[in-house]
Amino acid sequence: MSRRRHSDENDGGQSHKRRRTSEPIEIEDRLESLICRVGEKSTSSLESNLEGLAGVLEADLPNYKNKILRILCAVARLLPEKLSVYTTLVGLLNARNYNFGGEFVEAMIRQLKETLKNNLYNEAVYLVRFLSDLVNCHVIAAPSMVAMFENFISVTQEEDVPQVRSDWFVYVVLSCLPWVGKELYEKKDVEVDRLLSQIEGYLKRRGKTHVPMLQVWTAEKPHPQEEYLDCLWAQIQKLKKDRWQERHILRPYIAFDSVLCEALQHNLPPFTPPGHMPDAQYPMPRVVFRMFDYTDAPEGPVMPGSHSVERFVIEENLHCIIKSHWRERKTCAAQLLSYPGKNKIPLNYHIVEVIFGELFQLPMPPHLDVMYTTLLIELCKLQPGSLPQVLAQATEMLYMRLDTMNTTCIDRLINWFSHHLSNFQFRWSWDDWADCLALDLAKPKPKFVKEVLEKSMRLSYHQRIVDLVPASFVALIPAEPLFFYKYNEETGASLPGYAMTITVGNAIKNRASNEEIMTILKEVPNPNQEDDDDEGESFNPLKIEVFLQTLLHLAAKSFSHSFSALAKFHEILKSLTDCDEGKLHILRVVYEVWRNHPQMIATLVDKMIRTQIVDCAAVANWLFSQDMAHEFTRFYIWEILHSTIRKMNKHVQKIQKELEEAKDKLEKQQHKRRDSGEDEDMEKNSEDEEGQLEEQIERLQEKVESAQSEQKNLFLVIFQRFIMMLTEHLVRCETGSVDISTPWYKNCIERLQQIFLMHHVTIQQYMGTLENLLFTAELDPHILAVYQQFCALQL
Repeated sequence: MSRRRHSDENDGGQSHKRRRTSEPIEIEDRLESLICRVGEKSTSSLESNLEGLAGVLEADLPNYKNKILRILCAVARLLPEKLSVYTTLVGLLNARNYNFGGEFVEAMIRQLKETLKNNLYNEAVYLVRFLSDLVNCHVIAAPSMVAMFENFISVTQEEDVPQVRSDWFVYVVLSCLPWVGKELYEKKDVEVDRLLSQIEGYLKRRGKTHVPMLQVWTAEKPHPQEEYLDCLWAQIQKLKKDRWQERHILRPYIAFDSVLCEALQHNLPPFTPPGHMPDAQYPMPRVVFRMFDYTDAPEGPVMPGSHSVERFVIEENLHCIIKSHWRERKTCAAQLLSYPGKNKIPLNYHIVEVIFGELFQLPMPPHLDVMYTTLLIELCKLQPGSLPQVLAQATEMLYMRLDTMNTTCIDRLINWFSHHLSNFQFRWSWDDWADCLALDLAKPKPKFVKEVLEKSMRLSYHQRIVDLVPASFVALIPAEPLFFYKYNEETGASLPGYAMTITVGNAIKNRASNEEIMTILKEVPNPNQEDDDDEGESFNPLKIEVFLQTLLHLAAKSFSHSFSALAKFHEILKSLTDCDEGKLHILRVVYEVWRNHPQMIATLVDKMIRTQIVDCAAVANWLFSQDMAHEFTRFYIWEILHSTIRKMNKHVQKIQKELEEAKDKLEKQQHKRRDSGEDEDMEKNSEDEEGQLEEQIERLQEKVESAQSEQKNLFLVIFQRFIMMLTEHLVRCETGSVDISTPWYKNCIERLQQIFLMHHVTIQQYMGTLENLLFTAELDPHILAVYQQFCALQL
């Protein structure tokens, strides 16, 4: 069963079934619909719906047992927010049909093994939690659940395994205890105490070097930024102190206690955690995002404390709802707002905190950034009287804490806020943020407002932003995105090359061929060459300036005009950039003419990489060059750099995929030839085909090696430039006895972290090279600490 059946793939799935209409298919569909929808809005109580459904399923077991087993295993994995509803259903079925209960437990264990084998660790957490809640429903015997947990915790004693592996098994056990802790402690208190003691020992000795890299804020006030296992451990400790009493989990099985306690229980088969495999991809550690406490939600129900287990349960369920319904924003918003027990908690505050927690999650959010924007807009539409106020309060808090906020998270906040404003006519109480006008423009607050207005302009137009923002904000309003043509008549007539720009401009207007324009450009004098220097062609910056300034000036009307110009004169641009200096200079010219239009710069650079006018290393060198130093902390610079790295990574992946496909094709060809006794002619043809494939594989192998070398070089260039800039800053501060923690330094060191985090999968391949060449023991500890934090994420 696919969760998507109930949303975006619904029509396709149903029409396919209708083509072969038959009664069994219709009954199977009806069973799936009944099971998936139980617990949703209904005129009857949940208990009566569950009892009725258990009766229907029991009657259908003789004919549709396998289908029912499949559906129940799937909902356990894919709809974790309704966990206790389904465990109650399984409990009722087990009470009526003991054999079915046993088969279900076996099927769940098989599925758990499969999910672990396939690196689906999040889904595996839900399966173990489901099994643990079956103890409450008298389906599984408590001692066998404790035995499974003991096996999980034994992983912490393994040697030479990554810390993230042990972390995951500890997390699974701890995250099940809010559901089943009370039941297990009543039956096996000595064993549970021993289990908790082992967990405590592990948590005390595990490394936490990685934590600073994953924190949204560097400050511990007003809310500590705790590592997820430490926070959950504190919550479980408090739960134990409260005698395992938890007041928030929906427990429908309590109503059926008299029926369920009569049922026979099953023992879990012995479960040994699968051994560590080198290709295993364990979930990364994370830091718990905290934004609100009980003082922020003064009216209505009180928000549970950060170390109360209710906080964990609520947040976990809200995360599950988003995970289940994120593709359909309307459904997702409605499900969040109809959360069970919403009258006992300040639900809007919890929802906003959980959504921002996901949006700011490092290294990457679980879903696309834009999903969170659309979800918050949808929530504002559904709760216009209350949610927008909570969201405005949250935005104000985020603004107040910008000084200690991680730069990557500020980027995401800028994107979210500008997009959100564009859906509400850019209305905002800007005067409340007037405090930023008195600050140095390099500080986070004025920088944030400036970047938000810059982004908003992309979603609107310049004059609209000017009209909307108070006049006092003039220093932060983006400049009008005009083209700067240095060869205009008034100011450029005396410049070298001015006469040539008129000739080139006329040639372009008169649709001259590339050859004719190249002939004209040969006449451009080279300022780098003496008159008596006859060494032939060398890098000529004036030639690039004359041609590109003129071309982009003529095409400045729109993005489309500029793209067409680059495409039409691609051959000339390629010949002008046949050396590294040429590539750098062409990028300088693009910046020079469009310096007030960051979006145009970003899209033109993107286009030039795609069409191979410039390469990725040239773009990196340009962004880190002295010419761009004054722009270094601007948001668009990092958009360009990350886009460049992604293009390089996709290029390598594409060639690797082609190589794999060619190897598969050759293997199939050889297999086919071996299996079929072909005659001589056919065999000769097969051999010819194989020969061609082998040549193709050889060519692709060379291309992969060349692309990987280019990719490695790109990261070396980027990290080398970071190290040079940061070292210069640190030395300058040390000699001048100045504090190193300037806004520039914070931005730069966090951008270095951002490169590591956003491209961690690729960078891991080159760790040996980076360690040998750049991140050596002699490096300044401030810079080396970032590399060590990154390494700790993988341990």
